[in-house]
Amino acid sequence: MVHSRSRRRLALAVPAALALTASLGFLPQTASAAVPPAATARAADGPNLAYVVNTRTDHRTIASVQRAIARNGGSVVASYDRIGVIVVHSANPDFGRQMRAVRGVQSAGATRTAPLTAAGTTDEGAVQVLSKAQAAKITQRATAGEEPLEADQWDLRAIGADQAARIDPGSRSVTVGVIDTGVDDTHPDIAPNFSASQSANCVSGKADTTYGAWRPADADHYHGTHVAGEIAAARNGIGVAGVAPGVKVASITVAQPDSTQLFYPESVVCAFVFAADHGIDVTNNSYYVDPWNYNCMDDPDQRAIVDAVDRAQLYAQRKGTLNVASAGNSNDDLDSHALTDDSSPDDSTATTRTVDPHECFDVPTQLPGVVTVSAVGVKGAKSYYSSYGQGVVDVAGPGGDKYQIPDTPSKNGRILSTLPNNQYGFLQGTSMASPHVAGVAALLKSAHPHATPAQLQALLKAQADNPGCPAEPYDGNGDGVVDATCVGGKRVNGFYGFGVVDALRAVK
Repeated sequence: MVHSRSRRRLALAVPAALALTASLGFLPQTASAAVPPAATARAADGPNLAYVVNTRTDHRTIASVQRAIARNGGSVVASYDRIGVIVVHSANPDFGRQMRAVRGVQSAGATRTAPLTAAGTTDEGAVQVLSKAQAAKITQRATAGEEPLEADQWDLRAIGADQAARIDPGSRSVTVGVIDTGVDDTHPDIAPNFSASQSANCVSGKADTTYGAWRPADADHYHGTHVAGEIAAARNGIGVAGVAPGVKVASITVAQPDSTQLFYPESVVCAFVFAADHGIDVTNNSYYVDPWNYNCMDDPDQRAIVDAVDRAQLYAQRKGTLNVASAGNSNDDLDSHALTDDSSPDDSTATTRTVDPHECFDVPTQLPGVVTVSAVGVKGAKSYYSSYGQGVVDVAGPGGDKYQIPDTPSKNGRILSTLPNNQYGFLQGTSMASPHVAGVAALLKSAHPHATPAQLQALLKAQADNPGCPAEPYDGNGDGVVDATCVGGKRVNGFYGFGVVDALRAVK
């Protein structure tokens, strides 16, 4: 995820079962009449906030609700009629409560706790930019047929992606959409496989397809470019290689352009719908939706966020898109009944609360049908930061671990990939594990072009290699303290789900 939290946001770590119905159909639908004029729009004396209003999908209901939005002091930013999600801005402090009383509204709430200004991710730590001297040292170890920096890509070898590329690098008819901070499509390792026609900027909640709008706001918004390179960096004799170097990659930018880089719900709703409507086969989601680390169903605002994002990602699934997401970097047991969330809301003043992840959901990774990915290091062990959970994690992928040291020129246990401005660097996190799985899913889609998202997920699980729970108590950072407990067996368990994905098996 992009939020550099352990904080789980961007599921990156940088160096130095959700029982929902098809669209949360269990959410109560109010039968009360529209709020009478006397009780509606107050003076716009509150903070200008963004909201999602979730309704039935018939045109009459949507039109009626839009009229109520105007009466209550709201302005429609975008209306996704096919899923019944309306993105709204309003300065009416009672807007959410008033809209929840409108006939046809199934849930409504604010998507942020701070006023609108001019989203997060799941990486762990800060990026380590590769110097020219380091690059030269790595290049000296390159062998025939390898990319110049491939000697440092232990992650490709760990899942057989280097061998898979010789058999089938993936199809040009398959596209992976990177829902993230933006992708620098001018990078020489990304440009050959970039699909501009399937890219957009969704930050406002409405897709902007202006040429170049999908690019990162600045070099500090590097997360999406790193993810894109992991998936589909071309084998072109330059830099690194991706897991699926023959497929296309698209950028759907959702991160706020300022230093917060927050991923708000309306941006993510827009991204899933855009991906679905533009033929994207796989989306990678290395983030959690802000401002709540966990969204609790007993809170009307958080409930509305879960509902809106779930409708959008389910719409994408119905249109044939497989959604892959990082599990997070908090080393949380997502199958426990009590976790501490001390980072929410992350757009204003955070408070400490205890949450049950069976009732308070990490979005989008815990939504139904989404492939939830944990991270491993070079030794194949769970990364020290990676969240986990029996029945929650589906598969695992290389995400890097600074405590698991590879026999590579740099001896760096993190993941090497592309950065903006033609650079390369190391990151670690479940943000890095998820694109490895998305890349393998793209190889599977290339081999099985008619496979549905559910069938692709089944193939990912069937071809994964599960090391089983560790024989010794898990001590990820070697400090003598047990950091996590693995539950399950050799076939499926909380650390790895059904196992670490295998690119070579995907193409055979």
